[in-house]
Amino acid sequence: MVLAVDEPNGTTKLVDMLAQTWVIFLASDEPHVLAVDDNLVDRKLVERLLKKSSCKVSFSNYCRSGLRALEYLGLAAHQDSSTNSNGSKVNMIITDYCMPGMTGYELLEKIKESSIMKDVPSVIMSSENIPTRINQCMEGAQIFMLKPLKHSDVESLRCQIMQCRG
Repeated sequence: MVLAVDEPNGTTKLVDMLAQTWVIFLASDEPHVLAVDDNLVDRKLVERLLKKSSCKVSFSNYCRSGLRALEYLGLAAHQDSSTNSNGSKVNMIITDYCMPGMTGYELLEKIKESSIMKDVPSVIMSSENIPTRINQCMEGAQIFMLKPLKHSDVESLRCQIMQCRG
């Protein structure tokens, strides 16, 4: 629908209302990111950067291990996967590679086994720039990022989330 709007200077402009509504929706709708990291400092940094980029961050204090993240998503072995109330709301998963009990790569492998979560974009982070590790991580994630993350890294992720949702 196109609407004619009279401007204060006496001119009239045509406004595509559907496009305007879409822009407002994208601007106000917070992408929901699940951040998983065992290191409190790294977790807080990622959380702060994501919030600064207008992303909603899931319980970053809760998700300090791969096993806890699977519980949050409703994908733990003892949970019925049909009751996945949190996972269906997640637009992206960002995880550290090196965590106790389960690596970020193993976490993403488990998530990709879920019919509900397999298409959620995933990012894996590491402070170690080891080519063999990066190659392995890229088998399970769409993006590999070196820690510490920067604001520009998170902004590019937000753009990718919005493209996946649009």
